[in-house]
Amino acid sequence: MRVFYQFSAAAVLLLFSVAVSAECVVLMHGLARTAKAMNKLEMKLVEENYHVANVNYPSRDKPIEALAPMAVLEGIGRCKSLGSEKIHFVTHSMGGILIRYYLESNEIENLGHVVMIAPPNQGSQVVDRLSGVPGFAFVNGPAGLQLGTGEKSVPAKLGPVKYSVGVIAGSKTFNPILSQFLPNPDDGKVSVESTKLEGMADFVIVEASHPFIMKDDVVIGHTLNFLKTGSFVSGSPNKRSLKESVNVDVSSTRP
Repeated sequence: MRVFYQFSAAAVLLLFSVAVSAECVVLMHGLARTAKAMNKLEMKLVEENYHVANVNYPSRDKPIEALAPMAVLEGIGRCKSLGSEKIHFVTHSMGGILIRYYLESNEIENLGHVVMIAPPNQGSQVVDRLSGVPGFAFVNGPAGLQLGTGEKSVPAKLGPVKYSVGVIAGSKTFNPILSQFLPNPDDGKVSVESTKLEGMADFVIVEASHPFIMKDDVVIGHTLNFLKTGSFVSGSPNKRSLKESVNVDVSSTRP
């Protein structure tokens, strides 16, 4: 009986230690979406034994300057409450701009990897063309007006990244109306070229559209690999995924 008790106690301590030390992933959805958009990613991450903080923030109510600390600090706080030491971020669309904005002037202790899915890192020409259309500001809020490529563009004002970032771009569109405003290829909201980021560690293109790209199985697979290794899946490109060199010059695209 004593031996069984000692074994059970040791097993509990081991399990507790693993749970407390588990890495945490902060999920941040995009503009005019909610945390539900990241539910599939959350489930897959939990299956991989990550703690997950799927942050819900009011993307249409405030400008990026207010949304960034709100969402990022909530995610950090939830991860720390779970006892996690290393904290990763996985973002969709504008969520990537929020973490970039925050890290421009702040540091995150024990920051791991950052995966940006379909981020408008150089802004979107869709905003340039439609921001003056009646109803655009109401639907997208003040932050939406900051995602263009002109003078009001927040992404254009952000510098190169100095932390581990992997960018996943989409190349399929179901929205020919919006795609006509974008350089090809694009995902219906952001061009592939506009997702690129100076200083990124890796870059991959996936045949997926902007609204659904975060739920794509190939994208989720790339995300898990980057969180584990700091790199996307290597090897020969297949028909759904094309890995490109990250030695790209994006500085010439800034205003």
